[in-house]
Amino acid sequence: MAGYTSQEITVLEGLEPVRQRPAMYIGDTAKNGYHHLLWEVVDNSVDEAINGHANTIEVHLDKDHRGATVIDNGRGIP
Repeated sequence: MAGYTSQEITVLEGLEPVRQRPAMYIGDTAKNGYHHLLWEVVDNSVDEAINGHANTIEVHLDKDHRGATVIDNGRGIP
């Protein structure tokens, strides 16, 4: 077996690592991963409201159940 050196390491920048290996970040690329992402966004909105930075949260599920939109009047995604 050949030695492992720094030449074999590829540095991914920005969102590229998430695009290439989404399961590393959300745990799953199927339904559970989608739910995890949605709950993270909803949780950010709830945190804004709890801390007095928002008073409106809307969650819209697409009719085809393949997407969702979360809207609040908070400061934005951290």
